Amino acid sequence: MPTPVLFALALSVVLLLVVVGVLVLAGVAYVAYRHPRLEKPLGVAGAFAAVLVGAVAAVAAVAVLAAR
Repeated sequence: MPTPVLFALALSVVLLLVVVGVLVLAGVAYVAYRHPRLEKPLGVAGAFAAVLVGAVAAVAAVAVLAAR
């Protein structure tokens, strides 16, 4: 069972990642709005990022289950 300090640290890291993710998404949306010719490459990059996030989440889930 994780200690409260470890749980708070993990929660802080997750919240920080969410904030950074929202800022990056806002930046990409701004670039796509101001430079429409970049819309297609940004869409491909976004799809790749979504697949990468899914893969990382799957690996993290397996690691958590293996640690039990």
